[in-house]
Amino acid sequence: PHLSDATPTMATASAAAASAVPRVMRTGARVSSRAPCVRRGASVIASAKASPSKYQSPNGAKPRALISVSDKSGMTDLASGLAKLGYEVISTGGSASAIASAGVEVTPVDEITDFPEMLDGRVKTLHPGVHGGILARRDVPSHVESVTKHGIGYIDVVAVNLYPFRETVASGADFAACVENIDIGGPAMIRAAAKNHPFVYVLVDSADYAPLLEHLGKTHSDAEDMSMRKMLAWKAYQH
Repeated sequence: PHLSDATPTMATASAAAASAVPRVMRTGARVSSRAPCVRRGASVIASAKASPSKYQSPNGAKPRALISVSDKSGMTDLASGLAKLGYEVISTGGSASAIASAGVEVTPVDEITDFPEMLDGRVKTLHPGVHGGILARRDVPSHVESVTKHGIGYIDVVAVNLYPFRETVASGADFAACVENIDIGGPAMIRAAAKNHPFVYVLVDSADYAPLLEHLGKTHSDAEDMSMRKMLAWKAYQH
């Protein structure tokens, strides 16, 4: 992608943290036994406070953000800020548990994929329900038709950082531990989001969490928005 006009700087801002009211969600006639604020069930219809979007998800879902990070610095503030802006927060494993513990409603990724996380966490997000939502071009009718046909909602923000492979090797960990720190799903989501940056904000650096929340909370021109998107994609390609 031609990202040479991206400017790798942003004004810093304090992210507004908002705590959702803990609740359990009902799936059919069965009440979830998951931790409070872990949402179970299909996509939520857009609320009045949801941030306006040029391209609404074809299934009527409100804007969605997927958070799956190894380094959890600033993660709960990001999740809380996005929830306050009207985003549905989707997450995986330990990230989802930490977000729920902070009092923010979160949708486990297996509710999006309709498959459990498996193989000791090796397979979580490698699924059309995730990657279709990230990679679909909102301005291409055939893409919109495809995700609509398969019930896939758009994913508008992707916050991912990778397993600490270098640090694990440098620590002298054994071979098996090093192998398990080779990230597969993370790089795939980062590349997918960066490739589709005209429609998806991609976050790989916690220093960008507060500036993005500030950006999302303000009215801005298309040019200003694209500058932000390109800058974030520029960083993602270097991650």
